[in-house]
Amino acid sequence: MPDLFDQASQLEQQERDSVLAAQCDRSRQKIPSRENCKDCDEPIPSARRAFGGVTRCIECQEFFEKTGR
Repeated sequence: MPDLFDQASQLEQQERDSVLAAQCDRSRQKIPSRENCKDCDEPIPSARRAFGGVTRCIECQEFFEKTGR
């Protein structure tokens, strides 16, 4: 029989999964993604472009988020 901590942990995980799924649905913008990164001009993988509104490759996006440029 699960104790209260196990039940609380399971409920927390269910809520987290629900919130993440909702955010993923909201973040799938209707704006088309660029084919190539606007910073380095390398091709953006199709799996990344599927989210919509993507303008940078992963490496350039990480650099942009870390440095603000």
